[in-house]
Formats: sequence, structure tokens, C-alpha cells
Amino acid sequence: QVQLVESGGGLVQAGGSLRLSCAAHGSVYSINSMCWYRQAPGKQRELVASITSYGSTNVAAPVMGRFTISRDDSTDTVYLQMERLKPEDTAVYYCHADWSAGWDRRDYWGLGTQVTVSS
Repeated sequence: QVQLVESGGGLVQAGGSLRLSCAAHGSVYSINSMCWYRQAPGKQRELVASITSYGSTNVAAPVMGRFTISRDDSTDTVYLQMERLKPEDTAVYYCHADWSAGWDRRDYWGLGTQVTVSS
């Protein structure tokens, strides 16, 4: 079992910055990768950024150059640093963990944190 707790969302003006945190609790040693997704009203959930257990990262094209994903293994926390925010970045941001142990593979999600960017 893994619990993911997000924090750091809020209201910010366009051009501003926010840092989201996702703290993982439980069987974190079996997490293969962690990702940030977002879902805007009326839109499908989309992948924003991912980081593997080896530290390899990927960032989606719409946020490339503005968002950075990182992690702190000492606290089992993944961060999403968001710079030069735009109104179209407004969404609920969700943390996701890809977990496996042997043949058992599971997806874990946090409850989400709201990010609102005003123009």
C-alpha cells in the first residue's frame, strides 16, 4: 500500500511560480516511477511530468522549459517546480505512483491539489 499526499497548490498570477509536493508513504521501495498529471475542467487528465526510480525524467511538451520534476529520496517526496505559469496551466494536479512487487502491479493516486493561474 502507498499513500500519496499532495500539497503546494494555490492561486497565482500569470508569470508566477509554484512548487507542488507529493509525499509518498507506505511501501515506497516498490515504486517504479512517479508522475504528475493534471486535469482541467471539461478536459481529460494529461501527463505533465514523470521521474523514475533511477532519476530519469520526462516533461510534457506544453510545459517543457517551464516545469521541472525532481525528488528527494530522503523524504520520499517528489516535487513539481512550475515557473512562468499561464492561465492554461489551471487544473487539478494529481500525483501518481507506478508500483509493483513481483507480479503485483498497482497504480496509486493522490487526491489532487488545485492550481489556479489568473490572467
